[in-house]
Amino acid sequence: MNPLLDIIGQWREKYGAKPLIAAVILLFVASVILGNTIFSSLTKKDLPPDMTIYVKVTPGMNASDIGTVLAQHGIIDSRLTFWAKAKLSGNESKFKTGNYAFTPGMDIDEVLQKLAEGTIDYFKFTIPEGFSVKDIAVRLGKEGIVDEKKFLSLAENYYPYSYIDENDDAFFGAEGFLFPDTYVVDTDAKTEDIMAVMAQNLDNRLTADMRDKAADMNLSIYELITLASLVEKEARYDEDRPIIAQVFLKRLEINMPLQSDATLQYLMDAPKEDVSIADTKITSPYNTYQNAGLPPGPIANPGMAAIEAVLNPADTDYLYFVADRDGHNHYAYTYDEHLALVDEVR
Repeated sequence: MNPLLDIIGQWREKYGAKPLIAAVILLFVASVILGNTIFSSLTKKDLPPDMTIYVKVTPGMNASDIGTVLAQHGIIDSRLTFWAKAKLSGNESKFKTGNYAFTPGMDIDEVLQKLAEGTIDYFKFTIPEGFSVKDIAVRLGKEGIVDEKKFLSLAENYYPYSYIDENDDAFFGAEGFLFPDTYVVDTDAKTEDIMAVMAQNLDNRLTADMRDKAADMNLSIYELITLASLVEKEARYDEDRPIIAQVFLKRLEINMPLQSDATLQYLMDAPKEDVSIADTKITSPYNTYQNAGLPPGPIANPGMAAIEAVLNPADTDYLYFVADRDGHNHYAYTYDEHLALVDEVR
């Protein structure tokens, strides 16, 4: 049903026909004031329908303010429809401040009911393996859990544990140390609180045996996580992780550049299917084609499987690998073998 006709019908049922013209005029004027109209069909944001989005209602916000935020997050289609229904239902005066969990495209009546009932008491979010600090900031920003810019600003110089090197060349101190997992936190948690929970999760998972094994391999924890981040981004399948880890460790041993495409992708605004020769010449400490050794820091936040792969590399002696279009990697001992594989799988 057309939302305008729906609202007018409700108005007539509640107040009778006499004020109907005034109601239509009121809605039209409101559409101009609010910069939105219910006469047109708005497109919902391209968000997963089961995605949880958190919206904070603060003291002083009216129905128009709340409707604007809800529309910006893709929870409703029209802030004017929301405003009109809030007025008509009498719910506007019942809205309570606090944090609310919504999903994209919810029915406006459901949204109004939730706002009138009260707050939720936690945030729940999931960070996948391989997400970078920027990816995390974008996701949590879209879900209304943190301010994206504030998260990125805090992440630049975040060193909660002594094993996180304060490398001036690293983009983010927090990169690599915000463990990918599902989290449940209080709605009053600040951005720094959320970051601390994620970093502590990784610290708790790094057992004494794992730390000792890294030391036996002459790897600091910072180097371990940096290597694991490369493995995380280069390997799509479980079986490839320990082999890729072995290749990187072997190259480090003989002082051969790692030549990881993933480190180049980290420098780009958007991922590319294939890096170019020009990309390999980018001037940056993260360019592992031009610089031997590890990049200045992790390029993503690795999961435990990637960390374990570095600590338990495959018993092979490969020096090269290339991924086919399905993401499976193929390995070679010599450069000539590698070139033949590139021609074969690409």
